[in-house]
Amino acid sequence: MDEGNVAQQLKQMTDFIRLEAVEKAFEIEAAAAEEFQIEKLQLVEAEKKKIRQDYEKKEKQVDIKKKIEYSMQLNASRIEVLQAQDDLVKSVMDSARKELLYQSRDHQSYKKLLRILIVQSLLRLKESAVILRCRKEDLELVESVLESARNEYAEKENVYPPEIMVDRHVYLPPAPSHYKEHDLSCSGGVVMASQDGKIVFENTLDARLEVVFRKKLPEIRQSLIGQVAA
Repeated sequence: MDEGNVAQQLKQMTDFIRLEAVEKAFEIEAAAAEEFQIEKLQLVEAEKKKIRQDYEKKEKQVDIKKKIEYSMQLNASRIEVLQAQDDLVKSVMDSARKELLYQSRDHQSYKKLLRILIVQSLLRLKESAVILRCRKEDLELVESVLESARNEYAEKENVYPPEIMVDRHVYLPPAPSHYKEHDLSCSGGVVMASQDGKIVFENTLDARLEVVFRKKLPEIRQSLIGQVAA
């Protein structure tokens, strides 16, 4: 083989190797570009996911905050309504207590009421001997109706008239006064106890008012709802 043929073959081999290298370089570059695009897309998607998660988290926090604020406002409104109702209930109770004072100031009607309260107390205790306490200012009126109250009870129960001992050492508190608003007070009525003190029946006007008021409180509150709303 002459030198010309050798040179030509070497050139062909060199061109082939160079072409193959270029093609391989293109393949590597294409693969790298594709891998870069895939990695870039993955990074973009990961960032988008992170942004969405952050947004959803903040959105939930805002929603929770709004719910908390709304709940607090609702509770505050409810408390205001309840407070207004309580104020009205207290006002009604105070008005009722004032009416009790007028009741005890009318001696004729109060005298009849005392007799009824004493008979009720005797019927509750059903004792042959009892101790009675009253306000000091009611002592005279109480003593004036004791005999009739004893006889009325005896007739109702078909028993002997019971012995009623009026406690002249311990009296019920006096009537309420603007000058002594914080002192103990009693609007009238009596407290009766068995001789051994184990059974006590409080039949004062204040105690009866409390009982009636507790029973009627749901109705009173219901009737006051409209006033509060107005």
